[in-house]
Amino acid sequence: MHPDLSADLCARLREAFETAGYTADGVVDALGPQAHSALGRGEPEPARRASRDAGTLGTLIRLFLLGDEEPEQDVRRALGGVGIDTLVENEVLTKDLRAGLDVRPYEDNWWVIADLDSDVRGGAVPEDHVLGVGHASISLARATKRTPVGTLLDLGTGCGVQALHASTHAERITATDLSERALRLAQGTFRINGLDVETLQGEWFGPVRNRRFDQVVCNPPFVVGPPRVDYVYRDSGLGGDDASALVIRQLPSFLNEGGVGQLLASWVHRKGEDWEERVSGWLPRGGVDAWFVQRDIAEPALYVGTWLKDAGVDPRSAEGRAKASAWLDWFEQNDVQGVGFGYVTLRRTDEMHSQVVCEDLRHAYDDPLGPEAARWLDNVAWLRANPDLLGQRFRVADTVLLEEVSEPGEDGWRKVVARLHRTDGPGWQHEVDEATARLVAGCTGALPLEDLLALLEFAYGEIDAEAALPIVRDLIRHGMLIPA
Repeated sequence: MHPDLSADLCARLREAFETAGYTADGVVDALGPQAHSALGRGEPEPARRASRDAGTLGTLIRLFLLGDEEPEQDVRRALGGVGIDTLVENEVLTKDLRAGLDVRPYEDNWWVIADLDSDVRGGAVPEDHVLGVGHASISLARATKRTPVGTLLDLGTGCGVQALHASTHAERITATDLSERALRLAQGTFRINGLDVETLQGEWFGPVRNRRFDQVVCNPPFVVGPPRVDYVYRDSGLGGDDASALVIRQLPSFLNEGGVGQLLASWVHRKGEDWEERVSGWLPRGGVDAWFVQRDIAEPALYVGTWLKDAGVDPRSAEGRAKASAWLDWFEQNDVQGVGFGYVTLRRTDEMHSQVVCEDLRHAYDDPLGPEAARWLDNVAWLRANPDLLGQRFRVADTVLLEEVSEPGEDGWRKVVARLHRTDGPGWQHEVDEATARLVAGCTGALPLEDLLALLEFAYGEIDAEAALPIVRDLIRHGMLIPA
């Protein structure tokens, strides 16, 4: 049996939450920044103390965010006209008046309904666990472009986080999942937020066969390892990185012309194998612009330990040791030296020459990647429409700096490296030689690139136009040179 979070029940819960001020901003105001930060670190006691004088809001905080048992009269007061028996019947509460589901405020006055995590449960999560708002889902939301679209597919919706964000820019949303429980909780998330989302159950793209969308977002079960399913929210039953490969291979056929797909993905790193060639090989032949951004690489031991703890499994327990051993054996047998993780942006195009770029972006940055993905797609389209760069004028983006690093030498400081650095977005950096630095400095929008190259060659005699063009293309893709 799974909870039935009806429209009526969700509407009454929403009314109770709004009355109590149980919103993202309301929780922060009630707890204060220090207790709220401690709660985010998994330290509940400061939040418990701070919530004592917060009335009905404090009750809801302790009930749903801390997992405390609350007195019946306080629960009834906090939830207003929502019957406790109905909430217990539909797993929102337990019989001893603790949270049965994770119901929490999220961002712009939204609420998300999911299963309790391992910390609140006090043990490992079950196989059909429905993950709540996690680091991966937030990362994907920040990496997704928000240009208005007519139709959007949230493939593998889980508790519905991506569809929530999609409601800010998509007219019609379809959300799918293999798990019936996930769809039940996602429906609750949509109803409590007043959203009309089409929900379909089925494996991978099966529920939307023969349909196309303007945009597809997907947080797939991308965990790399043996072909088994311990937890449906993260394990696909496919071995290695086959789940990521499947989505990347099939997704373009479900896009309208010009449609964009964005997903999180993982890929194995094997000795003697180029990860860029591996992931590029998953794409269909032509018709797809693709941008693979690698954010991290984890060595096998760290990878296994991280995912065991994610599910609430103690790596020191008999269960944890057995799972870790089998997992590490699989890595060793398959020559896996590491697991890459990152974002993939795909665009369906009928143009003859599609663009596939794989890049490392493992340094820290604060800006969300979504606007940069939109910019990358626009820049690729501009480059395709303007193949003759020599006749174009460019200017340097206002946020680009030239950084030079020098070391002491016998005759004073000796320059070791010079790099162009875009200080906004993901902070792209390009090491450049003296000639390239002069070329970029000359891009003020006054002269076509061809004339600028000729002047520099006359002045310095060191400019190779053919060698300069690939560098210019890279700088355009990264938003460092802008068509004037």
